[in-house]
Amino acid sequence: MLAYNRLPSSGHSTPSPPPSPLRSPRYRHSRSKSGFGRLPPPQTGRTLPQRLAWLFLSVLLRRQGVFLFFPLIYISGMLLYMGTVKFDVVPTIKHRPAPGSLYRSPQLYQKIKAEMEADNSSADAISTIWKHSYKGGEWKPCISNSMGGLPESNGYIYVEANGGLNQQRTSICNAVAVAGYLNATLVIPNFHYHSVWRDPSKFSDIYDEDYFVNTLANDVQIVDKIPGYIMERFGSDMTNVYNFRVKAWSPIRYYRDSILPKLLEEKVIRISPFANRLSFDAPPAVQRLRCLANYKALRFSGPILSLGNALVSRMKEHSAKNGGKYISVHLRFEEDMVAFSCCVFDGGEQEKIDMIAAREKGWKGKFTKPGRVIRPGSIRINGKCPLTPLEVGLMLRGMGFDKSTSIYLASGQIYNAEKTMAPLLEMFPHLKTKESLASEEELTPFNNFSSRMAAIDYTVCLHSEVFVTTQGGNFPHFLMGHRRYLYGGHSKTIRPDKRKLALIFDSPNIGWKNFKRQMLSMRSHSDSKGFELKRPSDSIYTFPCPDCMCHTNKTEDSRSSSAT
Repeated sequence: MLAYNRLPSSGHSTPSPPPSPLRSPRYRHSRSKSGFGRLPPPQTGRTLPQRLAWLFLSVLLRRQGVFLFFPLIYISGMLLYMGTVKFDVVPTIKHRPAPGSLYRSPQLYQKIKAEMEADNSSADAISTIWKHSYKGGEWKPCISNSMGGLPESNGYIYVEANGGLNQQRTSICNAVAVAGYLNATLVIPNFHYHSVWRDPSKFSDIYDEDYFVNTLANDVQIVDKIPGYIMERFGSDMTNVYNFRVKAWSPIRYYRDSILPKLLEEKVIRISPFANRLSFDAPPAVQRLRCLANYKALRFSGPILSLGNALVSRMKEHSAKNGGKYISVHLRFEEDMVAFSCCVFDGGEQEKIDMIAAREKGWKGKFTKPGRVIRPGSIRINGKCPLTPLEVGLMLRGMGFDKSTSIYLASGQIYNAEKTMAPLLEMFPHLKTKESLASEEELTPFNNFSSRMAAIDYTVCLHSEVFVTTQGGNFPHFLMGHRRYLYGGHSKTIRPDKRKLALIFDSPNIGWKNFKRQMLSMRSHSDSKGFELKRPSDSIYTFPCPDCMCHTNKTEDSRSSSAT
């Protein structure tokens, strides 16, 4: 039955067209067969590959069940592929070594050696190295002795100076300052025998005792022993004398408040150990006594001074081509220093065995405590590894010193010297040591006495045009201060930035020009730091200005010269 439109149109009743079915029976039939509808037939004019691809696609679209086999086909393919892989082959993953974990300086040397030897652009570097001058004038020594006599002494002070040569020197100078401040009589310091230095030398073996006593005669009374009538109260045994265990870096007021009352009561006291037992920050009167002791009163004994001055003359003769100017290098690459640093170099398994044995011999159990972790790479990057002879040579060549430069090497017995010293001697053939400059007969009285041998090195280094320090310690610190005192306030010392050096030596791909540029910059920085004034926490033995030296400006110098 057909439906009619209820609204009349033009007066006629026109039947509505029949409604279209929601889906055509034909399309329902086609979908049930193909699922997506029928693809139009391929157009004519297609190539054979295009027709084959079209045919393949048509089959896939018409047969949806094929897609169910794709996971099975994929898994089968993977199994076939895995069957061809050998599982005993493990892929190699190359990790880049951590910075500083490898000793790369030998590779760097081989890379830049040819360019270094061909470079002749830095002639006469030793004569032009020090260009920096103190603004407005210069520094001159101005230590004055007292003119009047001394009041009656409050008692006797006996100290034990422990450590090596320059640590003992610290104790002597501080003892002079404390005795003078307390108006006490100082007994010539006793040198404590140490298992590391193994030197039984006494004060008079290293220093001129009479000169020391006479120089300080108007400032501090000094005797070689305590009177017998006082020691009878203690059974003539120094161990029965009251011993003060003074804390390190104690202020001078501690001696006034705590030690002076006991001194007045007992008339004799003992302080052991005494190294570094007085603060660097002290009143001018105390500092003056320190300066007086270190720079005027302490003079090496006759035998040491005689041989030391002879070696200075011989070094100047060897460096006649450079106007008698030579470089001194304090090299710390002895076995105990290498062992204590815990750094790793290129000695392989034998080096490892040697270092373990040296650590156990010198510091039993210190490096093998449970929980202690040693990271050699981190130690090197932090600049705490001793520079090797090779690295010292590379640094100096980069700073402009050529093969003609004369070098005096101050050191103990270098570890594995035959191997480690070879590249340094190749770069600087005019290298000398006290053993090569002095005869065996001259050195015999000093053999087996480490402090006396160090005193000879100290003398030769003191008078060099350039002093190079490669490791911290009392030896370079005292030398820098002494050189400032002698050379108008300038230390004339190269102090390399060891952290920066570690990064440079860890870069074997660096070129010679880049390497030299960075070394010259480091040399210039040392020149600019030659003049430094003492701060409250600094050592007066390294920074004598202004406590031990006076500043004079240029106008005063010109007036004095014109007046004469």
